[in-house]
Amino acid sequence: MGLFLSSPCTCTLLFPNPNQDSKQESLSEYSHLINSSDTKSISSQPSLPSVKSLTSNTQPPSTAVNHHYITTFKAHTSPIYSLSLTRNRLISASSDGHIRMWPRQPLNSLSQSVNTPPVAAVGTAVKSMVVHGDKVFTGHQDHKIRVWKYDEKHNTIKVIAVLPTLNDRLTKLVFAKNYVKIRRHRRCTWVHHVDAVSALALSKDGELVYSGSWDRTFKVWRTSDFKCLESVWNAHDDAINAVVVSHDCVYTGSADRKIKVWRRDGGEKKHKLVDTLEKHKSAVNALAISADGSVLYSGACDRSIIVWEKGGGGGGDGRHMLVAGALRGHTKAILCLVVVDDVVFSGSADKTIRVWRRSIDGKKYWCLCVLEGHKGPIKCLAAAVESCTSGSSGGTSYLVYGGSLDCEIKMWKLWVPFL
Repeated sequence: MGLFLSSPCTCTLLFPNPNQDSKQESLSEYSHLINSSDTKSISSQPSLPSVKSLTSNTQPPSTAVNHHYITTFKAHTSPIYSLSLTRNRLISASSDGHIRMWPRQPLNSLSQSVNTPPVAAVGTAVKSMVVHGDKVFTGHQDHKIRVWKYDEKHNTIKVIAVLPTLNDRLTKLVFAKNYVKIRRHRRCTWVHHVDAVSALALSKDGELVYSGSWDRTFKVWRTSDFKCLESVWNAHDDAINAVVVSHDCVYTGSADRKIKVWRRDGGEKKHKLVDTLEKHKSAVNALAISADGSVLYSGACDRSIIVWEKGGGGGGDGRHMLVAGALRGHTKAILCLVVVDDVVFSGSADKTIRVWRRSIDGKKYWCLCVLEGHKGPIKCLAAAVESCTSGSSGGTSYLVYGGSLDCEIKMWKLWVPFL
């Protein structure tokens, strides 16, 4: 049975103290629900005093931010690991392999009871998810990527492919050059991930899907026929936790504390490393990038969100990112990030979601509000402009969804005035 519950969740307007004391996350409550790699990502470490704060302690030009809690989606019985939005639906996936679909905007949030059995169930945790047209790509703990076709009208979803495909596997078996060493005395073909698929990202044109894995590689898949086109082996020195794509670059964030920038120039088949961004002192858990690709946000166990901006480094070719500063306010590890327009949403192990607004000149940020109510770390986020109110009444309305280790999804509505 699935429930929409109205509960006394709060959303408070705060301007955080960047000098707030660090707290260590206690994970005993969730240790039976998550594996050791996830526990490592959630554990918190000291912040970065060497990076200047971009968080403004003054009030934004307009403080009339209207925000309120809408509802709680309850049906999952294990931690929520991934959220994605379609035109009319919210898709959620959890550590027990269950996938559920919900109305993106519930008609009635007051004690509404609906029957929401999982639309799909696999025997392995869903670690990541991305939507492309009428297809959903999911990355799993069992090292595979599954492709689903969903029907919003009938609220159904069915698997249509498992990556690597049988054709990919068979064609790579013949030649020795297609094999890579993964452990002592063990080899496999390069199209296989050999650990959890922790991140998925779609290219701007929708033609490619990028997958990042705890096996330290990222791979490139064609969305038309699901063929694996490329594998960047040993892309990092530790697990890859996040992947984002701009119009010209791919960014990978890792537990090795580094963010790497990859680019495939016109006519070339392989990505090459063009920059390594090193500022975090702990595992990088989350990445998000602005629509124009000029600003990158990275979240880590050091409780800081670093803001990177395209600059003149590396010969002034505009491809490299420079540190602009940090957003501070969360008291524990940053686990997820989403950017919509000039608004940044961050989820943390401190059980809160913070909403940040970038100034017109990009030199400072305001924390517009803090969304509270979850009883566990915020593992994933989804956010979008509310279509019926976009650009109306002198501001923009956003729908925000937070998925947590407490097995619940909470929804808020946020109205932000224009600057």
